[in-house]
Amino acid sequence: MTPPETRTDFTRALYLDLLRRTLTGAVAEDNDSILGGARDGGAPSRRKAVAHGIGRVANRFGFELAYKKPYDPESRANGRDWPARADSMIGLKRMENIQHCVETVVREEVPGDLIETGVWRGGATIFMRGILKSYDDTSRTVWVADSFQGLPPPDPARFPADAGDKLHTMRGLAVGVDQVKHNFERYGLLDDQVKFLVGWFKDTLASAPIEKLAVMRLDGDMYESTVQAIEPLYPKLQHGGFCIVDDYGSHASQAGRAVDEYRAMHGITDEIVDIDGFGAYWRKSA
Repeated sequence: MTPPETRTDFTRALYLDLLRRTLTGAVAEDNDSILGGARDGGAPSRRKAVAHGIGRVANRFGFELAYKKPYDPESRANGRDWPARADSMIGLKRMENIQHCVETVVREEVPGDLIETGVWRGGATIFMRGILKSYDDTSRTVWVADSFQGLPPPDPARFPADAGDKLHTMRGLAVGVDQVKHNFERYGLLDDQVKFLVGWFKDTLASAPIEKLAVMRLDGDMYESTVQAIEPLYPKLQHGGFCIVDDYGSHASQAGRAVDEYRAMHGITDEIVDIDGFGAYWRKSA
């Protein structure tokens, strides 16, 4: 007979693997390009802008216009594509990193909540809640922090690293809080252990009622969004906790620079570990 704890571990592993692959669109091999969808909103290309407009008109009449694109498992693993319908675009390797970090703090009883700053459709935070539920951990809150209206226009006078940034024009990055809550509900994971911080990071994070953090995941892309998240949150990260930066490598001159400067200013020497060339993380030492 298989011991009950072994069966529990096996069932948990199956659930989390399926949840991870569903959230990233890997199960559905989701790689359609939908006219009027997230990929085209705010695109600088005139051709894409026209296609987006046509798609939006079709949507009003209950139609969806899409064309099929080949699915590339390697791109999805590394988060190099942008799934049309999935709830996360970070790819499987960065999802596996979230699982490693959350499972570690649960098993080693590192105290504190979990947070992601910059959530898009909520996929990473949905996964965090799913991991906690699979371990029957009722002591932690998952904080879902976002403007829920996309990224801010750059402020080069205060943050020169963001000069010329165009992310605020990409309307596909703006997902409303009601939609994100609905996404949690679809997975049966919206409950009292999920809390939303709605607004710009400069207005919400410093005053958020968070006492301790075990895992903090920053996904702000820009220098401004990253520094305004790490400054109020990192002092709350407990020894043995994890700091994950989704775009440390992909936005090295912005998010990466903000992190490097913060670490240098505060004498943080814990090793930064690459995840997939885009994301990176480190564990806070004593």
